[in-house]
Amino acid sequence: MAKTLQEELKKRHGFASPQQQAYLNLARTHAQLAGAIAEVLKPHGLSEATYNILRILRGVDRYPVDGRRSLPCGEVAERMVTRVPDVTRLMDRLEKAGLIERVRCEVDRRVVRAHIAPAGKQLIRKLDKLIDRAERALFPKLSPRELDTLSRLLGKARDPDTPQD
Repeated sequence: MAKTLQEELKKRHGFASPQQQAYLNLARTHAQLAGAIAEVLKPHGLSEATYNILRILRGVDRYPVDGRRSLPCGEVAERMVTRVPDVTRLMDRLEKAGLIERVRCEVDRRVVRAHIAPAGKQLIRKLDKLIDRAERALFPKLSPRELDTLSRLLGKARDPDTPQD
């Protein structure tokens, strides 16, 4: 039988609140799941955040926004799954590796737009099956229905405007 979070953390006393238990459970689970994805990305010199940037830019390349296949760097930051304070530094690294390209807007020189480079498209295509396989292996004990319930509950937890049941 699986250990409880309290047993895993070798916590002798209970949790201060159900909220604390849920938060720590979520944090512990995220660390475990993220490790599996990191193992796939690491040999390719990517982190979850840099991979996320490539996926965002590939999406815009496939489905242009306002007829453009690039995004202002600030909008890339807004679309990130996990908010990171150093998106510019991450994009510097991707640009240096030849995976993305950035161009200063001619109309408004303050705006820098980014798009995925051919090498970035090639790398992300190579990773698609590996990531898909890794993601499918993350929840071996949960049914599709349970995964749907989990996703719904996590969405509800993120939305402060959702009324309580």
